[in-house]
Amino acid sequence: MYRAPIEEISHTLNHVAGMRAMLDEGLLDDLTPDLVEAILTEAGRFAAEEMAPLARAGDEHGVRLEDGRVTTPPGWPELYRKWCAGGWNALAAPVHLGGQGLPMMLSVAALEMWNSASMAFTIGPTLTIGAIETLERHATDELKRTYIGKLVTGEWIATMNLTEPQAGSDLNALRTRAERAGDGTYRIFGQKIFITYGEHDFTDNIVHLVLARLPDAPAGTKGISLFLVPKFLVNEDGSLGARNDVFCASIEKKLGIHGSPTCTMIYGDGRFGDQPGAIGWLVGEENRGLACMFTMMNNARLCVGVQGVAVAEAAYQKALAYARERRQGRAPGHEGEGMSPILAHPDIKRMLLTMKVMTKAARAVTYSCAHALDMARLSGAADREHWQQRADLLTPVAKAFPTDIGVEVASLGVQVHGGMGYIEETGAAALLRDARIAPIYEGTNGIQAIDLVTRKLPRADGGVVRGYIAELRGQAEAARGANIPDLGETGGHLLAALDDLERATNYLLQLLSEERVEEALCGATPYLRLFGFAAGGTMLARGALSSGDAGEARLCRYFAENHLCETTALRKSVMEGAESLLSASEVLS
Repeated sequence: MYRAPIEEISHTLNHVAGMRAMLDEGLLDDLTPDLVEAILTEAGRFAAEEMAPLARAGDEHGVRLEDGRVTTPPGWPELYRKWCAGGWNALAAPVHLGGQGLPMMLSVAALEMWNSASMAFTIGPTLTIGAIETLERHATDELKRTYIGKLVTGEWIATMNLTEPQAGSDLNALRTRAERAGDGTYRIFGQKIFITYGEHDFTDNIVHLVLARLPDAPAGTKGISLFLVPKFLVNEDGSLGARNDVFCASIEKKLGIHGSPTCTMIYGDGRFGDQPGAIGWLVGEENRGLACMFTMMNNARLCVGVQGVAVAEAAYQKALAYARERRQGRAPGHEGEGMSPILAHPDIKRMLLTMKVMTKAARAVTYSCAHALDMARLSGAADREHWQQRADLLTPVAKAFPTDIGVEVASLGVQVHGGMGYIEETGAAALLRDARIAPIYEGTNGIQAIDLVTRKLPRADGGVVRGYIAELRGQAEAARGANIPDLGETGGHLLAALDDLERATNYLLQLLSEERVEEALCGATPYLRLFGFAAGGTMLARGALSSGDAGEARLCRYFAENHLCETTALRKSVMEGAESLLSASEVLS
């Protein structure tokens, strides 16, 4: 059974990502270290005692669709009501909107625990958190008054409607259309697919945020608008009115996250209402909808990165418990009768240590991105731009690197279980199935790599990324100069990895300056992984130095000596792999 790693999470928050410094500087108002620990403890208790016991039901039972109505797994609607009653939906929402106004770092830490307990359940409320921020920034006062309060309390849930059958990652192909109704509202027509919690039995209303085109819109993404389309229209007194012309036509049968309804939504076919067309309200400006939606997407990308960390943590805990109990063979040095616990075998130790240290590195990257977002919001004008640029740089890494790690760690978890890992009974396979979606949705990891290389690296003529690498280098120098025997030569390995990162960065910036974009994109994915390894390894060293704990130092050394060597191969792939990739791709035609 899952146990929330409160001590591990607290250490990463405070001594790796930087929350303790924010508390000491008074940036977090009345929040205190004791209050942070109390919130983490209760969030962990809720995850372990309320959510985790229902995860298997979610996986085995899944969801059902009958007559346009979705039924979620047994116990899940009641669990959602407990979630709302605990105030968890309002954790990071602004105080003036009825939320608790807590930092993104704390929200991300809680989300990790909840996703470890049940990723399929948590993804629904997570999208509502992003919708609240989107509406606060871009909606009219009237829309805010009508919808945000209900979303903050969790009384209503929000969705994000981007994808269409012909328009997945490329929104230029989007066809859902919007027509002006003449009364300030719009009529929405079209089909959206892969809509998470597009229909469910948690709440009596669902607030859809939908991308669509107006008839006179410019071509491409510059002609996309964002609309709020509720399942039920809302009367002036706040009560629910008539059913809007939107419904769930089908639900997907998926590899994982079975308890999460993934819906095909139909807008405006005349099934409901006096005339065809789902009634919607413009969010932001006409033809500027993608900019508004990016507020929600960037929030969701960090939250999806946390899912990678969460599944990795759950897989590690399950594998470790199994390795302690399962007996097979006689490990070297085994004394006495009978077989050894498989934990005593070197290869099992290697897999478990890899699972643990990769999870720690991924956690550090995601929490550090959340820290940058908090600092961008709370810092004075002089520092705000610096922290926003840092958050922008880290967001694609914080989405892609941890979700790749989540799949790798969950796969190792199956391997530790051996044949029993391939059997659904243990739950190891379910974690691998759940993990596999995270590198795909909210922008595939390949798209995150493209974003990192083509949009984030060139910022300030490369000054943002070079400044970050210089900061990491200072921390690696501190590790090299520390008198901690358990660290071994970690500092030197970190500096070598940062050399690889710097050389690859300069090479890609040179390619971009020469408009050799295709060559740069050939190295984008290995570059993102190189970035994650170098940054994550340095953060592990920061945590070891700040704690003085021998175990932390030994884990950091294990990572440096067993995994940081990959950065050299990744750097060579970035700098030397384009020609062979483009040449060999001819065989694909």
